Amino acid sequence: MPLLMLDLDNTLVDRDAAFRDAVSTFLAEHHLPATDVTWVMTVDAGGYTARRDVAVAMNDRFRGRVPATAVQALLDRGGADRVVPADAVRDALHRALADGWTCVIVTNGCTVQQEAKILRAGLDRLVQGWVVSERVGFKKPDPKIFHAAADAVGVPLAGAWIIGDSAHADIAGADALGLRSIWVSNGRTWDQDSYRPTRIAEDFVTAIDSLISTAG
Repeated sequence: MPLLMLDLDNTLVDRDAAFRDAVSTFLAEHHLPATDVTWVMTVDAGGYTARRDVAVAMNDRFRGRVPATAVQALLDRGGADRVVPADAVRDALHRALADGWTCVIVTNGCTVQQEAKILRAGLDRLVQGWVVSERVGFKKPDPKIFHAAADAVGVPLAGAWIIGDSAHADIAGADALGLRSIWVSNGRTWDQDSYRPTRIAEDFVTAIDSLISTAG
């Protein structure tokens, strides 16, 4: 069965929307300006800024107004409790499974936080497995995490596809391994010259439909 490796944040789940909601609640609870949500989201950079660096920046900005423990609690949750399951994503995964793909989630991040998102979104029942960078000790685009994903589901890495929204973590990772990939653009324009995805799709559902209709 062919292997399909899937990114989690902003590919299978709308991580940024969930985190933005959590930040908005945090600001309201601590009587901080609602407009600071934009600043936090910029610092966070879609989750790619290290949590310790986000914590340092937030503690500096909100010093004297918010306990450091409250900032850490927000970042530890990371909006995982606010992820909204998407029927369209689940339906697309059902189609991929019916088409014969072995699906495995490959995600960077904290194990507890990422697994909470997977469970809340109901993805655990729709994929054959998942690997989280904290648990395996390697982060995308390190080839080792993709090898770990293939090993986790017992499917050869050769011939696999990778679907994800990060040019650096997902598409560069695929390129380094000679694998085919679909970049989930989420409305952005591709701006890398040294490597390119095999295909570009607006969202995950479109990516799956493209894969099923023309791959193989």
